[in-house]
Amino acid sequence: MAEELLLDNNGKITGHLTKSLLAVAFLSSFGSSMLYGYNLAVVNSPSQYIKSFFNESIVENYHWIPDEELLTVLYSLTVSVFAIGGMTGALLVGRLVTKYGRRGTVVRSSLLVFIGGALMGFSRACRMPSMVIFGRFITGVHSGISLSAVPMYLGEIAPKNLRGFLGLVPSIHICMGVFIAQVLGLQELLGQEEHWPTLLSLVIFPTIVQVMLLPWFPESPRYLLIEKENVHATIAALKWYRTKGNIQAEVEEMQEEQRSLSSIKTISVWGLLLDRTVRWQVITIIVVNISMQLSGIDAIWFYTNDIFKNAGISEAYIQYTTVGTGAIEVISGVLGCFTIDRLGRKPLMIGGFLFMGVCCAGITVSVLFQTELPFMRYISVGCVVGIIAGFCIGPAGVPFLLTAELFKQSHRPAAYTVAGCLNWLSNFTIGFVFPFLEIATGPYCYLIFCAICLGVAVYSIFVIPETKNKTFMEISQMFASRNNILEEELVTTDHLKMSLMNGYGALEQQDLH
Repeated sequence: MAEELLLDNNGKITGHLTKSLLAVAFLSSFGSSMLYGYNLAVVNSPSQYIKSFFNESIVENYHWIPDEELLTVLYSLTVSVFAIGGMTGALLVGRLVTKYGRRGTVVRSSLLVFIGGALMGFSRACRMPSMVIFGRFITGVHSGISLSAVPMYLGEIAPKNLRGFLGLVPSIHICMGVFIAQVLGLQELLGQEEHWPTLLSLVIFPTIVQVMLLPWFPESPRYLLIEKENVHATIAALKWYRTKGNIQAEVEEMQEEQRSLSSIKTISVWGLLLDRTVRWQVITIIVVNISMQLSGIDAIWFYTNDIFKNAGISEAYIQYTTVGTGAIEVISGVLGCFTIDRLGRKPLMIGGFLFMGVCCAGITVSVLFQTELPFMRYISVGCVVGIIAGFCIGPAGVPFLLTAELFKQSHRPAAYTVAGCLNWLSNFTIGFVFPFLEIATGPYCYLIFCAICLGVAVYSIFVIPETKNKTFMEISQMFASRNNILEEELVTTDHLKMSLMNGYGALEQQDLH
């Protein structure tokens, strides 16, 4: 059976974008990455209604009136507890993707969305603010899992020349989620006091679609071969995703990676941090994932309305201005997705962070002088739009893609755990601290974001290699000299019994001596 599957494809290996690849990329992102973007922005529009609900509930339940500072803390907790949940999910993702597979993890974690959505949806009726906070936490756990599992899944099923395109499909859906939350939050739609629980709980509907359809798609071929040693399932999965070309070349590339591993078992987080052969890869994912959140983009997403209000935009037009920025996010994400495999990862990272840095400095300057120069308020809005556009073109998705590309199969789950935890910890820090940072430093707080953006742009120029059209083994070898590792050390020669695959997909047990 395995021989027949391989012999059906006699052409050369090609990276065609098949319907199956496109469908699984959009479906896995639709019920996961899009919800992440939606949850980031959905609390922005009904912020005053949520604060009022907290105030009314405390008065009803405890018979005392909270001050404005306490309500600000509770709302900041509501915003940032999503990131605490995300960090919890990121800590779990390594074990989950190893035990259940990449697709299996995405499907199973969907149950959390139904729990979180129900808690938020019924919170007002039950007069319990804790249900909003706990519901945000639960949906954050789901996003923490899926935000790592989906890019890992897509990175492993994609041909090397399409890894960039498929790797940025989740970032497009993140932008779409933000945009949808902004549109539905308009006063004419669900942006009214009685509708905010419905607005928060709508996350369950994309998840229903994903749960119904995604289980019909195959698991990652790399996971099936390298970790489960299921050759027939591997070849069948490749046949599903590659309708043209010879899949033998991909099987041989996986076999080469399998031979380079000292063990089929995945490496722990501690093992990853101590492994000198991936030292600079680990440093790179730490830098790009922390800077992705500390670039100031979360402050823009969480507090867009407040930023526009401080810039002098009329209350009546703020919501429409916010929706306009969401549309620009989607356009920028699509632009990045269709150019990454042509331009490469480095140009999008460097250009995106440089542009964000300039715009952060521009916000500071415009806010300082908008009293004397009224036209500066429009410069401020333009800089906010510029930060969002610069982020969505590259920094929004490339860090997740790099986390998949810089590591081999044995290190990848631990790498996503590290990257995810740092990403979410930074997300929480900005979400909770930014209101108080803005009060303490005023417009100068954006200079901090400016310095971070410029710093990571410089790091990208001098440290991060271009990974476009490279196999995972080739990328590991590109870091060999920087890690002071000889290339032959990357291919283990330990006296281990390993499973080797011949040209027809049969397994042979051989001793390496």
